[in-house]
Amino acid sequence: MSDMRVDRDILIRDLRILVSAAKDRVAALQSVAELLRSSGRYRWVGLYDVDRAAGTVTNIAWSGPGPPEYPAFPITKGLTGAVISTRKTVNIGDVAADPRYLTAFGTTKSEIIVPVFDRAGENVVGTIDVESEKPNAFPKDMQALLEACSKVIRPLWRR
Repeated sequence: MSDMRVDRDILIRDLRILVSAAKDRVAALQSVAELLRSSGRYRWVGLYDVDRAAGTVTNIAWSGPGPPEYPAFPITKGLTGAVISTRKTVNIGDVAADPRYLTAFGTTKSEIIVPVFDRAGENVVGTIDVESEKPNAFPKDMQALLEACSKVIRPLWRR
């Protein structure tokens, strides 16, 4: 068994424990952001609410060197807008080459945004946003892990 598999199992277990013990949503999501960031040794992780009625995406929690540059923005903007409209993960190995990228940190080289779906699995109600200062930082196995994490933390979105 590879180290990645062991780390994956431990991360999923720890997320399940966090979700099942959650009494305060924001505090639980803050812990999730910190756990995801440390598990992948990434520079920044943010968790967002998607409010279709208001047409906005709003940051709930983050872990990294500073707050998000855009704590709230329209659901049609940036890489997050693409995730919401396509209902698929967006994994960009070179953000400088993607015109949809909203610059948060000048040193970000790659970013992955994973949808969190509602209970029915139909609508995007949240996102996991992970940024790295390394290009192509999110290989397929890491994308699959973050998508699995999205399913585990889904109960923290009540919709």
